[in-house]
Amino acid sequence: MTNEVVMTAMLVGGKKIFRGSPCFVIAEIGHNHQGDFQKAKEMIRSAAECGVDAVKFQKRDNRSLFTKAMYAKPYDNENSFGKTYGEHREFLEFGWDQYVELKEEAHRCKVAFMCTPFDVTSVDFLEKLDIDGYKIASGDITNTHLLEYVARKGRPVFVSTGASTMDEIRSAYKCIKLHNDQICLLHAVSSYPANYNDLNLRFIEVLRHEFPDVIIGYSGHDSGILAGVVAYMLGATVLEKHFTLNRAWKGTDHRFSLEPVGMRKQVRDLRRIDESLGSGLKVLQPFEVEFRAKLGKSLYFKGAHKAGHILAREDVSIKAPGGGIPPYDLERIIGKKLVKNVAEEHLLTMGDLE
Repeated sequence: MTNEVVMTAMLVGGKKIFRGSPCFVIAEIGHNHQGDFQKAKEMIRSAAECGVDAVKFQKRDNRSLFTKAMYAKPYDNENSFGKTYGEHREFLEFGWDQYVELKEEAHRCKVAFMCTPFDVTSVDFLEKLDIDGYKIASGDITNTHLLEYVARKGRPVFVSTGASTMDEIRSAYKCIKLHNDQICLLHAVSSYPANYNDLNLRFIEVLRHEFPDVIIGYSGHDSGILAGVVAYMLGATVLEKHFTLNRAWKGTDHRFSLEPVGMRKQVRDLRRIDESLGSGLKVLQPFEVEFRAKLGKSLYFKGAHKAGHILAREDVSIKAPGGGIPPYDLERIIGKKLVKNVAEEHLLTMGDLE
């Protein structure tokens, strides 16, 4: 009987995610499209051009999700798209035909199409749409009914762990694991935007140790691209970042979202990590050979000497370029006899010595 942990890979939009795979980058469009369908399609194209692996939206059945009181609550502020919270949320929703086209646009752009359902009705909607993966928001990590309902669909499930305890994360993991092996736990801090001193990125290492059989990622609400790079270095194989075309747009999420130039840099730096880590073996590269020859040091004769001369320390200088006997062999050649005449600043080689 073996106690070896079996690591399950995830397949999302044709891309395989596993521990050690290149970072899978999700552009969270959410409701940054401001209810503008054409803008949503443009954001998909722009995110794809930045090199992300997936785009993600949010789906709510607002009438069933919110209490009547919350739905009717006045929501009059600079970021509101309606007089009440319900009207605001309804303005940001798309219907069936629009979602079909959004998914088709994502696949035309060769990125996966993901979505966060906030209720069972939305899961049914997205299941019919045949999306590539589900994301569970931090606010639903204790919603075991929704977790189980999503898990039973058999699609990849990404779970944000913001505003939760370790026991609640364990409970969510167990709830999904009973029905589905394709799990990614995303470290998250539920602050918008999140300050760097609150990110607690080392918790990624804790999650990797606590849940060795699933993918670990990072859902960032921080501003900038540094935290995503650090998270990847700490073992986050998935990175979710909010995406916008203009951080000055109306809406609550734009200020901590990445614009296209930022998303391109985020993806670029993540790919550079893969390129720069290398094998870990110290091998002299061809370009370093040229460097050594030009800027390295070798042993040279200070003056002219005739064959038979016994080499003394004062006969030798250390100069550039390299290409001859390295300085660390100086003491080894002292006391040896010259076998031929040498000129001043002649590059000393072992062939000059007896």
